[in-house]
Amino acid sequence: MLVGVGQFTERLGEPDYRGMSAVELATEAARAAVADCGGRDVAAAIDTVAGVRQFEISGLAPAPLGKSDNYPRSVARRIGADPRRAVLEVIGGQSPQRLVTEFAGAIAAGEADVVLVMGSENTSTLRYFADRDDKPDHSETVGGQLEDRGYGYDGIIDDYSVTHGLVGAPPQYALLENARRARVGLSADDYRLAMAELFAPFSKVAAKNPYSSSPVERSVQELATVTDSNRMISDPYPRLMVARDQVNQGAAAVLMSVEAARRLGVPEDNWVYLHGHADLKEQPLLERPDLGAGPASVLAVQEALRVAGIGLDQVAAFDLYSCFPFPVFNICDGTGLATDDPRGLTLTGGLPFFGGPGNNYSLHAIAEAVTEMRGRPGQFALVGANGGFASKYSVGIYSTEPAEWRPDRSADLQEQIAAMPKVAITERADGAATVETYTVRYGRKGRTGIIVGRLDADNSRFLATTRDDDMLALLCEGEPLGAAFTVRSTEKGNRASL
Repeated sequence: MLVGVGQFTERLGEPDYRGMSAVELATEAARAAVADCGGRDVAAAIDTVAGVRQFEISGLAPAPLGKSDNYPRSVARRIGADPRRAVLEVIGGQSPQRLVTEFAGAIAAGEADVVLVMGSENTSTLRYFADRDDKPDHSETVGGQLEDRGYGYDGIIDDYSVTHGLVGAPPQYALLENARRARVGLSADDYRLAMAELFAPFSKVAAKNPYSSSPVERSVQELATVTDSNRMISDPYPRLMVARDQVNQGAAAVLMSVEAARRLGVPEDNWVYLHGHADLKEQPLLERPDLGAGPASVLAVQEALRVAGIGLDQVAAFDLYSCFPFPVFNICDGTGLATDDPRGLTLTGGLPFFGGPGNNYSLHAIAEAVTEMRGRPGQFALVGANGGFASKYSVGIYSTEPAEWRPDRSADLQEQIAAMPKVAITERADGAATVETYTVRYGRKGRTGIIVGRLDADNSRFLATTRDDDMLALLCEGEPLGAAFTVRSTEKGNRASL
């Protein structure tokens, strides 16, 4: 069960802004989580610390301002903990919920007793000091045991997608978003309005959240209207519908066995149990029969509800991962949850407004869910955590109602997903084709069209890019979905033209 949660946010422009390191941000959150437990000597009792991998250590490039050689132990040491086990998780926004599920199970199995799960993102600091001469040095050496699980990019990024401009989240999700638009049959303008109607209520929650990076309420019209301050990033996304990437945030949670909580004097009013859980991966992006849907994510929600023994109508509060509209729409499409459900779909305010791109956002959602459920005894909160490019999904269902640990069937369900039909891919494509989905990336060097197409010859799928004026005019001003075009292969990738 979870007995303590903590959050911390440092906002650029505020008088006390320091440009903190990832370790410092996570430490503030961890201290708050330990204090929230309300017990005695909690930090000293921590036997396991599990860290969510922050962006600055999620790739091969060196951390711009230096880093700790053992991020989890750096945080643990600062709060007076000396755990026997330290873990650094793989990338992905699913990782906070996945770690909570994993270590709740480990506690139930007697393999751990008191566990700290923590993480942070310091993208604001990295950007703030990027062009300054007075850069701080965030390097530190603490040594000690570390179970580093690696990056975990398999099935998310490959050379083929990178060659065709799928670098970063906006163009990847934009392909999924426009594929969904094709399925629901909306025009580009009507779909942008639907996205704005989904996200405007999120901003209202963020405006009231003291940990929000951008506590500003946005109207539907403001979100839907493309302006200089709400410029297009990657069609169909204007800036305000993209996860906010300039944040300094940390979050943490303390998990314990019932025995440990009693031994350490943690009040029972603090106890929140993990009732349901599931962790699943989608098929690789280009193999999915429907690029506008994520069936594994929906299965994860359904499995977590089954494990909890409740229906969707019994959930009192939701936080659905919202880096872009697509992951939220996907869960609503697959479960029948209305996009304007009066219960609301976020507890934090969502990634474009609360902030938190990277890997740690859902630990903030879990902290909010725990706090919310303490105030609503016996009710249930559902946290949906999305990772990669709608690649992984982890779900947790929380309540103060006592519950024994129940295993889920994620392994069996993953086998079912692996057995689903797959679309054939042609990497070097030539000939007549049809647009299946698309995006236009708006960069400093102009516009680049990225297309997922189907060859007329065999209906196989391929990626292509374009800077052809006529093709870009169709992508930006016309209706490209289902349109005919020509593709030719080159040594630097496939090129599309009308």
